[in-house]
Amino acid sequence: MPVAEDELSQVFSALADPTRRAILERLARGNATVGQLVEPFGMTQQAISKHLKVLEQARLISRIRAAQSRPCVLETERLAAAAGWIERHRRIWADRHDRLGTHLAALRRPNDDRDR
Repeated sequence: MPVAEDELSQVFSALADPTRRAILERLARGNATVGQLVEPFGMTQQAISKHLKVLEQARLISRIRAAQSRPCVLETERLAAAAGWIERHRRIWADRHDRLGTHLAALRRPNDDRDR
């Protein structure tokens, strides 16, 4: 499997969990420490840290050093790559759907030769 596909799999796997998606939504509004992320989720710090580890391995977030804390930062490059993959395939599927619709419409049209 090509590296790009494997990286894409990591991204989609990380995005499959609703808590991780919610964490990314929160980070889209600004950087946050683990402690700040724990509050709205009602989870333990250990549980949030496990989610953050998955997001970090998928390179959807990174951590920066800011004085005594290490806030999490949203990394949009991998999200953009996943969105690009989805968009490319959406166009392919839409085109196939359109062609299928055209084909089915042609099948439903009465055959002029049979009517004569």
